[in-house]
Amino acid sequence: MSDRAALLKGIRVWLVFFVVCLVLSGVTAFPLVHELRWTEEALRSLGAPERLPGLMEWIERVGDGLDTADADHPFLLYGTDWLAFAHLVIAVAFLGPYRDPVRNVWVVEFGLIACAGVIPLALICGPVRGIPFWWSVVDMAFGVFGAVPLYVVRKKIKRLEALTEAAVPAVAAAPAQ
Repeated sequence: MSDRAALLKGIRVWLVFFVVCLVLSGVTAFPLVHELRWTEEALRSLGAPERLPGLMEWIERVGDGLDTADADHPFLLYGTDWLAFAHLVIAVAFLGPYRDPVRNVWVVEFGLIACAGVIPLALICGPVRGIPFWWSVVDMAFGVFGAVPLYVVRKKIKRLEALTEAAVPAVAAAPAQ
């Protein structure tokens, strides 16, 4: 396998991994009420109330809020539907770099900027909304972990670009037949 083919394969594998994670993250924003009930049941069965009382208090508080919103103000949950949709739409944008990484490296750079933006958002909006700091750290981790595959992809794209540029002058310098 040539260097170019190996780089392209690596880029595509990392992009598929990133897109799958992005889609899963988005899809899980649709059934929040049910997911939180399942999470609470699972944590109780694992003995979390005794071992992690702070986590259980937070999960119960969020569950109460979601139950109230779902019962009395279901339109509020429409915002999380749009959050899920945004994840899915952003995932589609990564088809560009999958097809032509060098030409569409800007999508990967956009993704890196978005991942970096998670950190100030969590640090600013978390306290404003009464989110515990440790939960903001969990949110920030999504930005950090999302940036890792994108950083790897960007480095590989830049190497692919250098290989492509090195090959172009050789072709252009070849005598016409």
